[in-house]
Amino acid sequence: MSFASKISQLSLALLLLSFPASISHLASAQTPSIPTASGEPLDTELLKPDSPHNGSDVVTANTISNTDLSVPSLWWAKEQFNEVGGKLINNWLAYQDEKRIDLVVNRQAWTLLDYIGRYRFITKFGAVARDNNYNIRIFNQQGERLATYTCNYSQTPAACEIKILDPFGRTSLPVTRPSLGGE
Repeated sequence: MSFASKISQLSLALLLLSFPASISHLASAQTPSIPTASGEPLDTELLKPDSPHNGSDVVTANTISNTDLSVPSLWWAKEQFNEVGGKLINNWLAYQDEKRIDLVVNRQAWTLLDYIGRYRFITKFGAVARDNNYNIRIFNQQGERLATYTCNYSQTPAACEIKILDPFGRTSLPVTRPSLGGE
């Protein structure tokens, strides 16, 4: 083996040894910090028709303003994106001060969606929430968290992540929304 081939092999070995370190450094440099979804439980009391949330910062599917649109306005999104024949979304709670939306879905309808269907539903509502700088948590009627869509709004464009939980509450394949330069 010639001296040149030994140098070549040594250079290749050094390159391969440093490759994992440089990949992890690049990955951490490009991965934005996504905030963790709120750990607050779903406040099912606010979903009741006689709930005393009038005048608070909470908007539900039943909140109607006589003067202007409620922000965030989810009624149009519900009509456009409500899967399973319009039976998926039961209600929502939009906390205006916390910039958080808790969607409440029909448990049976949710189970009819496969992973891709759930992902599609979450990204459509996530886009509406993102336009208003809100994060989303999705619950069933029993208050079990099913998914989250959280964004880091301190950067432009916002970096967002979807987490779809399995039936045991574990995260399955978190998906980070890629940053697009043209947004």
